[in-house]
Amino acid sequence: MATSKMKTPAIVSQQEWEAARQQLLVKEKALTRSRDALAAERRRMPWLAVDKKYEFDGPKGKVSLLDLFEGRPQLILYRAFFEPGVFGWPEHACRGCSLGADQVAHLAHLNARDTTLAYASRAPQADIARLKARMGWEMPWYTITDGFDVEFGVNEWHGHNVFFRDGERVFRTYFINGRGDEAMGTTWSYLDITPLGRQETWEDSPEGYPQTPPYKWWNWHDNYDAEASPNSKWIDIITDPQEAARKRDAEAKA
Repeated sequence: MATSKMKTPAIVSQQEWEAARQQLLVKEKALTRSRDALAAERRRMPWLAVDKKYEFDGPKGKVSLLDLFEGRPQLILYRAFFEPGVFGWPEHACRGCSLGADQVAHLAHLNARDTTLAYASRAPQADIARLKARMGWEMPWYTITDGFDVEFGVNEWHGHNVFFRDGERVFRTYFINGRGDEAMGTTWSYLDITPLGRQETWEDSPEGYPQTPPYKWWNWHDNYDAEASPNSKWIDIITDPQEAARKRDAEAKA
């Protein structure tokens, strides 16, 4: 891209560039802390009981909202527009929803934090299966068959509804749509809108919420079942970064 017609920033020395970056870094760290505080407040949002029974079509037939949790306590359900009347039908889903679907991180990481991500549209299952195969998407995707979309604010626009399951009882805990959907896709952004959060000890969560040390639950996406926690030889880079660096240097020289 030619920059001749662009009013670009000043070209400065290395020292000036570092100084400018440090100025912005202060604001970026403040934004991170603010985002963490907002997530903490979100975890204290009141819950809304979902007493009505909703029915969806799935790859194996009729399922309930409770079934969508796949046995986990948390569910994030995204309403994607793929159905007759939507631009792109029947070859494609909505461009925006499709761009979002392309951002979805590997689901194993969410599942490891007791969270299920699913999509829902009004397209029949045969069309959904065809679309997923074409686009390489792996998330569970269900067909809305009743008034769920109207009653949860996603009949005219996309959005993420967040639910928590306590046994057979289901609660709506949060809802995000519009430009808020733009941030979704990473494991972190999804967990930050759930009632339990990332479930790490540094988080400000209500008393009794499940938490484990940060980083220790991370794993390869194909290894959560084989190895529930990191190898005991793994050095915690947060609690002892110097030892971690020494270990890496020693292995490199071996």
